[in-house]
Amino acid sequence: MALTAAQSTRVMGANDRIQVGIIGLGGRGQAHMNMYTATSGCEVSALCDVDQASLERAIAKVEKASGRKAKGYADMRDVFNDKNVDAVSMPLPNHWHALSTIWACQAGKDVYVEKPASHNVYEGLKMIEAARKYKRMVQIGSQSRSTPHKIEAMKLLREGTIGKVYLAKGLCFKRRKSIGTKPNGPVPPGVDWDKFLGPAPMRAFNENRFKYNWHWMWDTGNGDIGNQGIHEMDVARWGLNRDLPKMVSSTGGKYVYDDDQETPNTQMATFDYGDAELMFEVRGILTGSEGGLPHRGNVIGDLFYGSDGWMAVDGSGYQVYKGEKGEKVMDVKGEDRDGAGHVKNFLAACRSRNYKDLTADVEVGVRSVVLVHMANISYRLKRTLHFDPVKMQFVNDAEANKMLTRPYRAPYIVPEKV
Repeated sequence: MALTAAQSTRVMGANDRIQVGIIGLGGRGQAHMNMYTATSGCEVSALCDVDQASLERAIAKVEKASGRKAKGYADMRDVFNDKNVDAVSMPLPNHWHALSTIWACQAGKDVYVEKPASHNVYEGLKMIEAARKYKRMVQIGSQSRSTPHKIEAMKLLREGTIGKVYLAKGLCFKRRKSIGTKPNGPVPPGVDWDKFLGPAPMRAFNENRFKYNWHWMWDTGNGDIGNQGIHEMDVARWGLNRDLPKMVSSTGGKYVYDDDQETPNTQMATFDYGDAELMFEVRGILTGSEGGLPHRGNVIGDLFYGSDGWMAVDGSGYQVYKGEKGEKVMDVKGEDRDGAGHVKNFLAACRSRNYKDLTADVEVGVRSVVLVHMANISYRLKRTLHFDPVKMQFVNDAEANKMLTRPYRAPYIVPEKV
């Protein structure tokens, strides 16, 4: 990690292929492999996972798709030290986002890291600090920021299409079945459990703490408000055109199921901006729709309410309703694709060397995910909290402020000095 950015990063010419390392080869990692192998101007040259079987499958998949064999690594630090890697793409569990990004920036790599930007507030601030200090491009996987119809919808809100926007509401009604209860057991062959847990506390291996279900454990995930929900939270903040609020209140619970999940499957959060409000709702159990958003088993989207009407936005397009009778005046079709446009935006910024070219620069992603962390802290403490957006702390509340960070397990410590 002693390499400087200048030493470890090649100067790319306009026609050079950007050499990309993908770290984390689970379900979202598969999508990353598909995106990069299908995108011109880059090459997947390195792959990394703590699961040897997943790594071997990924190497074979990339070779079949591209005709080139990527190097395989079991430790992400070896990818960062590979002088032939220009950028890393990291669909990792939430608790790894900050430390991996900081390490990558220190090694001179540009970074695409999946949402949510960070596992807690402190980490997000350190990610911004590292990106700026080492002059790295750090793109958060908030793909809505590169989706044409959502960009268009947000522009209309800015132009006053529905008048003064006073309320934004994000919906994450995503069906989640019970994960059940599973006993602790031996670590599967080929899995490095220590590296998987990384900054999180050491726990006995449990299948419900591993593939995907880590989302529902506080050590490694942030619940669905920080999983699917951060996409809609980001759009809600974007459309409301606000930074951070001064008050949050979040309630809910894990209802119906008796299983290993720790995070809520039903949650409501409200954020007070003084002259406007942002609301967010999670429902993982059977539910109906809201605001005319289509119900396709899930209801995922955002609603904006203004002095002259309201707007609904989701992955399929947006609709505008005006006047006392709620007449539909716009119905624009769009499509959330696989995120390829977001990856292309990232690669373009890697060439331009201007982080302002990123549609979801790390600072944008961190500001949005602070809302998630504020909501979860309020939920866990079971009370309304007051927040100082300048100091990035809760007001006169030591208990809440303690939850802005976490104890780290050596040697996987998110450093105070990046």
